[in-house]
Amino acid sequence: MQPEDDDPFDFTPVATSPRADGWSAERQRAFIAELASHGGVAAAARAVGMTPQSARRLRTRPDAAGFVRAWDAAVDQGRMMALDLALQIAREGRLVPVRRRGKIVGHRRCFDSRLMFAACYGESMQRYERKARAALEPAPPSSRPGSR
Repeated sequence: MQPEDDDPFDFTPVATSPRADGWSAERQRAFIAELASHGGVAAAARAVGMTPQSARRLRTRPDAAGFVRAWDAAVDQGRMMALDLALQIAREGRLVPVRRRGKIVGHRRCFDSRLMFAACYGESMQRYERKARAALEPAPPSSRPGSR
């Protein structure tokens, strides 16, 4: 068990062989930071010059427990930040330039109810709701052999 005040982003990087194009400790930390900013594995891997496949391979190594914990926390944080941004844009709208004869003559605020719907009822929220519901439900009673 991890203490509750333990920072999941303070992890020990996976020990890898020293290569200029490999997963160095700095690159692992940069990957986790990128992942925490938006929650997308592929984009985070590309941002640090690596592939998503190599990131997933690094995650499956037996000595990667701290990296896995940081990865999971970063994905959760990144997805929540993206959700917050989507809800903000859906509520407040976004400024779109108004053009006349090739020149910007003003701006108008456009709202997108589809974005609000996707943010509220999308798969990512359902996943978090299922996790929260499962955490609140009591464990099923264990059945003993011979009992009904």
